[in-house]
Amino acid sequence: MLTSFTAHFQFREQGPGCSRIEFKMCCNRAFHTCWFLLLLLVQLLCVEAVPISIDKTKVKEPEKKPEEPPASVDTGLHYDRYLREVIDFLEKDQHFREKLHNTDMEDIKQGKLAKELDFVSHHVRTKLDEIKRQEVNRLRTLIKAKHDLEGGNDIAVDHQALLKQFEYLNHMNPHTFEVEDLDRLIKSATNDLENYDKDRHEEFKKYEMMKEHDRQEHLKTLDEDERKKEVDHYEEMKKKHADHPKVNHPGSQNQLKEVWEEADGLDPEDFDPKTFFNLHDTNGDGFFDEQELEALFTKELEKIYDPTNEEDDMVEMEEERLRMREHVMNEVDSNKDRLVSLNEFLVATKKKEFLEPDSWETLEQNQAYTDDEMREFEEHLALQEQDLNQKAYDLHKQREELERQQDQLNAQKIELQQAVEHMEKIKSQKVEPPPEVHVNGDEIPVEHHTDNQLHFEKEAQLQAHQPAAQDAQQEHHGHLNDDLAQGVSQTHQDVAQGHHTVP
Repeated sequence: MLTSFTAHFQFREQGPGCSRIEFKMCCNRAFHTCWFLLLLLVQLLCVEAVPISIDKTKVKEPEKKPEEPPASVDTGLHYDRYLREVIDFLEKDQHFREKLHNTDMEDIKQGKLAKELDFVSHHVRTKLDEIKRQEVNRLRTLIKAKHDLEGGNDIAVDHQALLKQFEYLNHMNPHTFEVEDLDRLIKSATNDLENYDKDRHEEFKKYEMMKEHDRQEHLKTLDEDERKKEVDHYEEMKKKHADHPKVNHPGSQNQLKEVWEEADGLDPEDFDPKTFFNLHDTNGDGFFDEQELEALFTKELEKIYDPTNEEDDMVEMEEERLRMREHVMNEVDSNKDRLVSLNEFLVATKKKEFLEPDSWETLEQNQAYTDDEMREFEEHLALQEQDLNQKAYDLHKQREELERQQDQLNAQKIELQQAVEHMEKIKSQKVEPPPEVHVNGDEIPVEHHTDNQLHFEKEAQLQAHQPAAQDAQQEHHGHLNDDLAQGVSQTHQDVAQGHHTVP
């Protein structure tokens, strides 16, 4: 369970290099150890025994294992590790420890203690810088992983914009731990822990409304006979759950005496508040934290809830436990540090509420939501369902469009492939070369020319040999035409007879 951030900052008794809680635990353990050794010595003096000689050379002294400091209680915050590491290293600085000793809780909440960060040692500041860089990298990794899961792998991640969601550190300066970082950390942790119960109430309310909504939706799917049976069964389970022994008011004398008798095995007539406190201060730090308080209500919860019963909801059992703890904290924790000291506990045992408490109303006697809240919740669910249906419809349309585009691409691909095959076929069909001409003796090979080729060659020759005078050209024009005609006729004859001549 959550333990208040303020428990780390409110100090009254300091040991060298440790927090108040650790110092008290060490003193408490030392006291119990000395008391145990004293009792053991008295018992040895009272028992007569034959002395036995021991060869001390063969006796091995047991190895002394260093006693590990008690682990800090998890605050339940998502930045709990970062919070505890910062606190642990700040406590190692002597100047900062002295300021913690002389600063009250309100000044700490207002940020006066954060200004003392400028006076801590260089080694501590360097380590705090490293801790902050590790925390920023952790947040960036979480943001990137969440972004990838949401399907935005191709979109660049703006880490600076997303880090604004985490107000317990200065994201604009991810490299060094400054006064602003300590101030943000103190205020964020204090605010988050103070609002924890409020947020928890809202979550449980949503859980109860969703459970009722699902039940109503299930009834709509049944016919009339099945619906009647289901309703009767539901009412029967409610009555069976409500049939349990009387529940004592949490934190009252009757409730604590019952723990004293059944859990501790002691006579209820010998109940002593101070002894009870020491017995159930399991970590010996002189305080009841939230976990230790919640453990006191186990006997009361067993009267109402049984994991093997169909009618008992274990989520509701845990909510009942938290309600009891919250109630006792509000009644007993006078300085609101989310810890109950021995003095606060003893003062509470003298109040009328402790001796003559009112009856405790369990969850089944207090509905977690009103009818208006249930109506708003169902309207919100209807809007969400409508939005999801619209998104599903849009996705279906997008899928159809993508399939249509895919079909078009496949058709274009087939056409392109056919065109490529056709071009390859044309390329493979090359024109056959003309037959080779065999030359015998001094015979000159003759190229085969068509009529047009001979005509073009004659014209080229005529253009290449221009006469000197225009009159000579006109005089021989008729003769050239006759020669050209005879040459063409002769060529046709030669080709027909298979003879080769020189043009």
